[in-house]
Amino acid sequence: MSEKNESDQLDQQLEENLSRIKNTIVIISGKGGVGKSTVASNLALSLAKDDKIRVGLLDADIDGPNIPKMLGIEDDQVTGSDGNFIPVEFRSNLHVISMAFFLENRDSPVIWRGPLKSVALKQFLGQVEWGALDYLVVDLPPGTGDAPLSAAQLIKGNVGAIIVTTPQEVALLDSRKAVNFAKTLGVPIIGILENMSGFTCPHCGKTVNLFKIGGGEEAAKEMIVPFLGCVPMDPRVVETGDSGNPFVESFPDSPVAKSFLEIVEKCKGFFDGINKKTPWNR
Repeated sequence: MSEKNESDQLDQQLEENLSRIKNTIVIISGKGGVGKSTVASNLALSLAKDDKIRVGLLDADIDGPNIPKMLGIEDDQVTGSDGNFIPVEFRSNLHVISMAFFLENRDSPVIWRGPLKSVALKQFLGQVEWGALDYLVVDLPPGTGDAPLSAAQLIKGNVGAIIVTTPQEVALLDSRKAVNFAKTLGVPIIGILENMSGFTCPHCGKTVNLFKIGGGEEAAKEMIVPFLGCVPMDPRVVETGDSGNPFVESFPDSPVAKSFLEIVEKCKGFFDGINKKTPWNR
C-alpha cells in the first residue's frame, strides 16, 4: 500500500473512531509542573465511577508519558492486529493508551521530531479500538507549541478544554496563554481548574496557602471563562501517584476526591448544554 493510501486509510479510521466518541475533554496547561496528568487521571477515574459511563484516557504527552505509572499499569502491554491496537483496560469502563506501553523500557527516551509525534497522536486516535465512548479524556503535552497544537487540531466533535493552573502568578500567566490557545483553535473552554490550592495540615487541621489561593478564579474572571473550582493540596496525591494507586480510589472521602466529583458534574453540565444545542446523532 502506498504512503498516500495509508494516510487516507488512517484519516478514514480517525473519522470513524471520533464519530463513536460522544464527548472529549482536553486537559491543557500553559506550563509543566502544575499537576496536569494528575488531574487528567483522577478526572477520568471520577467519570468512570459511574459504571454506566464509558471512558477513554489518552496520554498524548509523547515525551513524558506518566499516566500508566500513576494508574499502576506501566507494565501492561497493548495488543492488537491488522494495524489496530486495543487499549489497556484499567477497568471494564475505563481504557487507556499511552506511548509508555510501546517503549522497550521505562527509561527509554522518545527522541522524535514534531511530524513523528503528530503521526503517533493520529494513530492513538484513529488506530486504537476505543469503541463507543461517553467521554475521552486527553492529557495534552504542556505548553502551546507544536505537540499540543497537533493533538488539538486532530480532535473533532463535542470538545471542551480544562485549563489547569496553580495559584502562583507565574503559573497563572501561562494559564492565560493556554486560554487564548484554546480560543484561537476554536476549542470551547469548560473552565479553569486551580490545582494545589491550599494545604490542610493533617495534624492540626489548619489550612496553609502554600502557593496563595484564588488566583485561578481571578484569572477566570479576567479571561471571561468559567471557574471549575479548586483541588486542594494533599501530600498523599504524590504518594499514590508514585505507587500507582489512584488517589480518588484510595481516598474517596477526601476533599480532593470530592472536588473532582464536583468538577465532573460541571463537565457533564457543559456537555449537556452542547448536546441540547446540537443533538448527538452518531
